[in-house]
Amino acid sequence: MLSFFKRYLCIDLSNRTYRVVPIDEEILKKYGGGKGIGTYLLYTLNPPGVDPFHEDNHLIINVGPAGSAKVWGASRYGIYTKSPLTNCYLDSTSGGHVAKYIDKTGYDAIVVRGKSEKPVFLEINDREVLFHDAGELWGKDTHYTEDAIKGVSKRKECGACVIGPAAENLVRFALLKNDYWRSIGRGGVGAVFGSKRLKGIVFYGDAERPIGDSEKIEYLYKKYLKESKYSAEVQKYRKWGTPAGVPVLNKVGAFPTEYWHKGVLEGWENITEVKMQEILDVKPKACDRCYIACGKLSKTKEGSKYPNLVVEGPEYETFYAFGGLCKIADVEDILYLNDLCDRLGMDTMTSGNIVAFAFEASRLNKLDEKFEYGNVEHAAEILRRIAYRDGIGDILANGIVYASKHFGLEDIAIHVKGLEPAGYDPRALPGTALGYATSPRGACHLRSGFYKAELSGVSDPNRTEGKAKEVVDWENWFCAYDTLIICRFYRYAYFWDELTEIFQALYGDYGITKEQLEEMSNRIISLAKQFNIRENPDRIEELERLPERFFKEPLESGKVMDKNVFNRMLKEYYELRGWDERGVPKGVDL
Repeated sequence: MLSFFKRYLCIDLSNRTYRVVPIDEEILKKYGGGKGIGTYLLYTLNPPGVDPFHEDNHLIINVGPAGSAKVWGASRYGIYTKSPLTNCYLDSTSGGHVAKYIDKTGYDAIVVRGKSEKPVFLEINDREVLFHDAGELWGKDTHYTEDAIKGVSKRKECGACVIGPAAENLVRFALLKNDYWRSIGRGGVGAVFGSKRLKGIVFYGDAERPIGDSEKIEYLYKKYLKESKYSAEVQKYRKWGTPAGVPVLNKVGAFPTEYWHKGVLEGWENITEVKMQEILDVKPKACDRCYIACGKLSKTKEGSKYPNLVVEGPEYETFYAFGGLCKIADVEDILYLNDLCDRLGMDTMTSGNIVAFAFEASRLNKLDEKFEYGNVEHAAEILRRIAYRDGIGDILANGIVYASKHFGLEDIAIHVKGLEPAGYDPRALPGTALGYATSPRGACHLRSGFYKAELSGVSDPNRTEGKAKEVVDWENWFCAYDTLIICRFYRYAYFWDELTEIFQALYGDYGITKEQLEEMSNRIISLAKQFNIRENPDRIEELERLPERFFKEPLESGKVMDKNVFNRMLKEYYELRGWDERGVPKGVDL
């Protein structure tokens, strides 16, 4: 028995119809659930070359075969589409409490195509799809919208994902929110929702996903809790969360600062995890089926300049983007900008990068208006203008590629495929640099997760020999995570052997080996790469190109990327993947 429903739901917004489509069992065996079947459906359903805002750009939503089963960390759902920011493949996942409700609808994927004539939100369960008018919600922020559409639902126990004003205005890095503060963040999924006039979706149902070996799943659930709940890494995340990365990255000189000119922020001590818990009222917050509780529900204290402000966060990446890149070394100011992005519905990572780019452009006298590093009100003004496409915001809303070209600053723009890197400067972390380049969705730190290997000493950041092999291994490992859709922070509990155990329990009699999982990961990654080549045939050579500044402009430590070394690593990477010298997979066997 396989842990699949063996069907997907296809919804057409143009004519407000839906149908159930079977999925062949052999496809499920070949690609698994989650990212595997999501990538397969995107590749096969999207017409080649379709515009991301066209009605035929599909949205594929799903959970993995762990679904609502008793698997620690299986609290995430994924979405797959063509990115309006990069014109490339886009996959993104979010935690919280929505995944179990998506699973209860009884499908291995929910596919949305078309465009509604008027704003709409969907109510999906295991029996029907309801189309609701969202006219009165158009223009409302994400918090208000989530409460409103849940209130309309036929079921009190439900999950929802929604967009804000930025997505309605087709800001190309607009995101999707759930549980108020959780995000399908990078690459503009929210903008695709907005282009379809889809304000949100509510999920619930009574479907039960089959489990290959339910007794084994129950055993593993207890085993992994006992083995890793009280580990040092888990306790660190429970106490401090991701902001603990701020001092780590500053001390190694890899905390991106002043729009990627520096690796250390002056005053970084004011935005550490310790300072955050000193200034704010902070409580641990866990997703469904999680014993780590890395989330931090943060509230301003009495006397704050932002009274009664509550955010789950800020996360490390928000501290880097607004703290480092924009030089705003104040916890409360970053909390304020985090909340503004959440409610408007914009990715804090790209938002922080694009605000910092505007600060840099102003410093270079490329703008008519004056914006200054470190000025939180200037940052907030830019964010609001982006969300409503007002003035300069209309330019910045199209992303770094468009904005840098508009202002004649393409030589300073930092991105891969149009997506900005995370808060780990690649000049100090060569394996992370390779991971940024090879990630199908752009400069992503989570598709390889290799920053952790280099920062923890698992892989020496001063060594490049054999680095490509390590990056391939980590990419494959985390692709297997995304096929189950399990949180990355369970990397301390689930290595290859543990992942294989979970897959075997879910797959039952069919079984699966570590080698088969690695082959599955390579197949999925290769298909995503083939998607990018199909959609960008004139950009093949630049798809894995890093910004020239990383090769020419050193950090304060003197560290800089060696282009010859990087090209050697990239060549080795292609060989290990079985791709040709241009990075083209040698045939995609669907």
